Parts: sequence; structure tokens; C-alpha cells
Amino acid sequence: MHIYQVGGSVRDALLGLPVCDRDWVVVGATPERMLELGYRQVGKDFPVFLHPETREEYALARTERKTGPGYKGFAVHAAPDVSLEDDLRRRDLTINAMARAADGTLIDPYGGSADLHARRLRHVSPAFSEDPVRILRVARFAARFAPLGFEIAEDTLALMHAMVEAGEVDALVPERVWTELVRALAEQRPAHFFEALRACGALARLLPELDQLFGVPQPRQHHPEIDTGIHTLQVLNRAAELSADTRVRFAALLHDLGKGTTPPAEWPRHIAHEARGVRLIEDLCARLRVPNDHRELAVLAAKYHGVCHRAAELRPATVLDTLQSLDALRRPERFELFLLACEADATGRPGFEQAPYPQAALLRRLRLAAAAVDAAALATSGLSGEALVQAIRRERIKAIRAARIQEGLPGDDTLN
Repeated sequence: MHIYQVGGSVRDALLGLPVCDRDWVVVGATPERMLELGYRQVGKDFPVFLHPETREEYALARTERKTGPGYKGFAVHAAPDVSLEDDLRRRDLTINAMARAADGTLIDPYGGSADLHARRLRHVSPAFSEDPVRILRVARFAARFAPLGFEIAEDTLALMHAMVEAGEVDALVPERVWTELVRALAEQRPAHFFEALRACGALARLLPELDQLFGVPQPRQHHPEIDTGIHTLQVLNRAAELSADTRVRFAALLHDLGKGTTPPAEWPRHIAHEARGVRLIEDLCARLRVPNDHRELAVLAAKYHGVCHRAAELRPATVLDTLQSLDALRRPERFELFLLACEADATGRPGFEQAPYPQAALLRRLRLAAAAVDAAALATSGLSGEALVQAIRRERIKAIRAARIQEGLPGDDTLN
């Protein structure tokens, strides 16, 4: 029985990156022997065990054989006669198909170390094409390692494209797509995930609403990049610079989704794209079973990002209506996430990356002014029902107007 450290921990150590989790492969053992040694079995589809002390995962060396479409159509063979090289061959990328022996020797039968030095994401073998999840994983690794200069090898990208053409990605279940998508959103350069999917044709199959943004023009005076798809990815990367929260990044990704359905005769303007975007986001989130917290923020950003950009021009009543629509008075933490998504949109353009976004600070102060109105005191004054509601509204508008004047802005209702 021989134990080897494998996968991402070996790769990251060679790159000089922090190693968070370690995985192990056991060659020459049986499930019975592992249990005898005190390991606890946790794998359902193949034998994976937890170390009795470290709780790290130890998997028996195995091979996989394609038996049907999709990522679940595999027969797994785990036995003492499966070699380490056999186990490494079934992995997705060469940089993930390296191992360390107990004495520290690097075992690299498929050239992973050379690909690390070349900054290349390359598949191990033609068996890569048997699992469509690997398309998503390669795209995610492209996002993770983009800051280090990694690119997808041409032959691997061609294989991914062939898989898409063969309909393999159509077999992916929504939950798995979302799992990989949200993990990609957490990477340092999440836009590379979507660029990779688009390059192999998978974006049009998995996220057609996003794919159709590419080639759609916007007014040059506001968008030097012109192309809506390019703008979207720039906004996403800007959101990644502003916040590590995947809800902010997801909202930034979908904020202009409605522009993909603008009739070409109306280009480069996009009248009412916000409302169209809301419907598209709702459909996309239902299809991928996106969690409510991500969906809700994305809908709010799509519907109100333009209003946020015009914060200094809004009438006090409009400000209050917007704050209430955002539920900002009761949910200030989510309101902060909304403001970050709006800032990413405003500054996610060439030449605007370091531009100030005073609208966010202004809306924070106006929210505080409205929230400071003592609704309980009004309730004790004898008012009730609709009369109380209207009294609270009047006081909040008055407070917002006063705050605007204090900011040096017009306080009357001659604004937009």
C-alpha cells in the first residue's frame, strides 16, 4: 500500500501559492484494509475515506469508463491493481495530474510541471471529452490563474468546442452549472470564466441571455468599449476589485442583460432595457436554481442602477420611493451591496476605473436622513392607518430634502 499527495495541493505548492486542502490517493489497498486502519468511508460513487486524525480525504486509486451521456454516465473501477499513473490519467488537466511520493519525489507522467512553467491549461488525455463538467472546470481555472498568465491550450479549447457541438453540455444539470459558476465568480478574474465558455461555444448553450450581449452596441460617449458584452465583463472584473461578495459580482454580471433584447433598429440606445432585464434575470435564475439572495440583488441592480447613477438629480420623493423599492431602510447591508454593483457599472469602463462615484455616498446619507424619522413618535400622536403612512412619508421626504440642501444640492421638487 502506497500513499501519494495529489492534485491541487501539488500544483499550488509548485506555483508558490498557499496550500489550503490536501488530497491523497492510495494505491494497492482495498476498502476493507482502509477500514481496518481506522479510516471512515464517505464516498458513495467510489471509495473515499477520511483519515482518522487529520480528516483529510484519501481516495483509492481508480479508473473511469464512459457508459452514458453527461457527467454521471461513468463506471468506476477501484482496485489494488490500479496504478498511480492510471489514476492520474483520468484527471482533467496536466497541472492537476501530478503527485508527490512520501519521500517528496514529484511524479509527473503527463507533463504538468512543463505546462505550469509554460502557463498552459492542457487536458491530460482524450478521455477529457467524456465529462462535460470539465469544460466548466477549465473555464474556472482560466479565471483563477489568469493573473499568473495562464491560457487554455489550443488543442484543449478545440476539444471543448467539439464537446459542445456534440451536445455534452446540454446534459449538465442546473445545480452543477450554478456550483461552478458561483465558484468562478469568487476567483480574482471571474470574467475569464465567461470568456472561456464563449470561446468554446458553451456560453450560448448555458447562458444564452449573456451570450447575446456580445456585438450589441452602446452609445460611445458613455461606453468607450461600445460592445455591451465587453462592457459586462469589464464591469464584472471591476466588481471583483470592489468586493469579494459573489452576490455583488453576480449582479454586476447581469445588470445590463436587457440590452440583449433591444431591437437593432433602436441601437445604440436601449430604451426600457431595465424592465426587460428583470424578466431575463428571473428566467435565468429559475433555470439554474440560483439562490434567492443572489437573484434578488441581481434584479435590484438591473432595475435601479440607472436611477442610482442619477442620484443627485432625483426629487426627494423619488429618492424615497427608490429607497423603499430597494428596501434600503430595513436592509441597509443589502443596500451597500447594491451600491457596490452600481459603482462597478459606473467605473467598469476604460478610463473610468479610478473615477469617483459620489452617488453612493450621497444615497447613503439620504437613506440615513430618511431612516432617522421617528415613526413611533408619529404613531403616538393619534395618527393611524393611511394617515400615519402618509405622515411618515411626508416627514421622510422633508428629511431627504434637508439633507440634499446640506449637501449643496437643490432641495425642491423641480428635479427629475
